[in-house]
Amino acid sequence: MVAIIQVYGSMLLGALGKTLLLTLLSLFFAMIIGMIFALMNVGKNRFFNCIGTVYVDAVRGVPLIVLAYFIYFGVPSGMKMMGFTDFRLSALQAGTIALAMNCGAYMAEIIRAGIESVDKGQMEASRSLGLSYAKSMRLVVLPQAIRTMIPSIINQFIITLKDTSILSVIGFPELTNMGKTISGNTFKSLQTWAIVGLMYMIVIVTLSKIAKKIERRVSRGR
Repeated sequence: MVAIIQVYGSMLLGALGKTLLLTLLSLFFAMIIGMIFALMNVGKNRFFNCIGTVYVDAVRGVPLIVLAYFIYFGVPSGMKMMGFTDFRLSALQAGTIALAMNCGAYMAEIIRAGIESVDKGQMEASRSLGLSYAKSMRLVVLPQAIRTMIPSIINQFIITLKDTSILSVIGFPELTNMGKTISGNTFKSLQTWAIVGLMYMIVIVTLSKIAKKIERRVSRGR
């Protein structure tokens, strides 16, 4: 195990960095996607309600690995059929899109639940003071909802971090993919996967501790 760390340690750390980069990019875009569809779901427009519900149900109903294959292989193939022969998606681009879409569907539900946890009287009071629906949501409801959403968002970050391992199937050089490479080069599967598992565990346990501390602070602040 020590020999693997000495020889491949920098490569493993680099792969961990790419894993975290992919996770952060995905979560950033997932927050935007989640906010859009959550606002569709909490609004009173039935058409937007339908769109938000269909997106959430459809994306959550498709395994992430199928979504990754569709975006990485299917979308470029479809673009070529339409005449865009030079269209390509890198593993990072396809992975970010797939994870963002998948995570965004769950973020939509987290944000929706956070918004609905705020007393409806807050919205009614702000509207009675002359604020528009958009300003009431942005200035009154969302700041209160965010407090309850933060622990769930951190937990979703942890889930997304673990889901990056699935993207090894499209060749993205994240931690699991690097583990496959090192295991194939050294023929030391037990030691290699023990190191990879330990690296995941350190990061995820650290994030879990942070989530619990934030959750306790939020609970005391209520």
